[in-house]
Amino acid sequence: MSKTLGIYIHIPFCASKCGYCDFYSHSGCDMLMPRYHNAIIDHIKEAGPQLQQYYIDTVYFGGGTPSYYGAKRICEIFNALKMNGLVYRSAEVTIEVNPDSITRHELKLLKSEGFNRVSIGAQSANDDILKLIGRRHNWAQVEQCVRDARRAGFRNVSIDLIYGLPSQTKSDWADTLRKAIALKVDHISCYGLKLEEGTPMYAYKGSPFLPDDDEQADMYLYTVETLANNGYKQYEISNFCRRKKYSKHNLKYWLLRDYMGFGPGAHSNVAGVRYSYVRDLVKYINNVNSGEKLVDEYEKIGLLDRAAEYIMLGMRTSKGISQKEYHKIYKCDFEPMEELLREFEKKGWAVSAKGRWRFTAAGFLLSNLLIGLMLEKQAELKRSGNPWTDRAESVVGDAQLPEGEEVFYRS
Repeated sequence: MSKTLGIYIHIPFCASKCGYCDFYSHSGCDMLMPRYHNAIIDHIKEAGPQLQQYYIDTVYFGGGTPSYYGAKRICEIFNALKMNGLVYRSAEVTIEVNPDSITRHELKLLKSEGFNRVSIGAQSANDDILKLIGRRHNWAQVEQCVRDARRAGFRNVSIDLIYGLPSQTKSDWADTLRKAIALKVDHISCYGLKLEEGTPMYAYKGSPFLPDDDEQADMYLYTVETLANNGYKQYEISNFCRRKKYSKHNLKYWLLRDYMGFGPGAHSNVAGVRYSYVRDLVKYINNVNSGEKLVDEYEKIGLLDRAAEYIMLGMRTSKGISQKEYHKIYKCDFEPMEELLREFEKKGWAVSAKGRWRFTAAGFLLSNLLIGLMLEKQAELKRSGNPWTDRAESVVGDAQLPEGEEVFYRS
């Protein structure tokens, strides 16, 4: 079977930074947009020979705020990817947008150029909370954005929501979920607020103004139940969809598939190698132009590490893990791991069906702790001199076009 690849394009520009955001992005740097635009297109062109080894089946423009960068620029970057890589016409192509920085005209342009999925940063239906956390839109604009996306022809619309926000009550959260469901979007991501050091909202840490852990847990369990009752299937800790409209690109991360990133701070995981680019906008631009080193971190992933990632990421999904899949990566005794999972099952944290283990909703709440225990168990089982750990990584051969598929452009 031919190798497929997901592409992530990072757009590190925002109109303003939200109080909770720890992603690499800048506001007030619009003057750098033209230079960045030329640099990332040049970077994609330089990567052409590597891109040609794969067929690209997902593309994701994230940020930052790609919609603030402008639909015309976004389409130019996507066209550079089409020209230098082999992109399926059927590829899932996603753009993140904020309701205050996208128009129906721009959505129509994106759709005409091959974008078929839009992810809207909504966060809350409470306008007061939106102001408090630094969002530039209100809920009416979210509703309008969804309508505009539908009228532009998008049949796959997602919205992002956050629970556990300052002053947010369970009643507030229930109202946000109710209004989100009423929009009949195809996909909903619900993230618990995580206070990151260095962000303005880190000042709220320990404040009674924030919902406590128990309140946030109640919001999560309410989310899982409410969305399930309204036709949204949970397929990952924070992600829910209708009619199998899951994020194919994000599934690449969780299922250990190959993906390649472009832009400052972007990460890649290709052919058993994990690397990231410099987390510095100006340095990224300058190094692309000069041909200097772009890679900030580089690591060849060993089989034990890959098996640990399989556990860590697989247990985030509703699919979970299996002994058979684990053994394809790393040949060691799975029974002690299964004994631990059976202990989780007794406590209502995990379930087993058809040879697969996955967390329950209660288990997802404790996932960081439980996955940590599983990784500790794996470390105990490590066998020195295991012949499989020295197995050479397979070499990626020339990609073959699957029968019946077409690409946008052939090189």
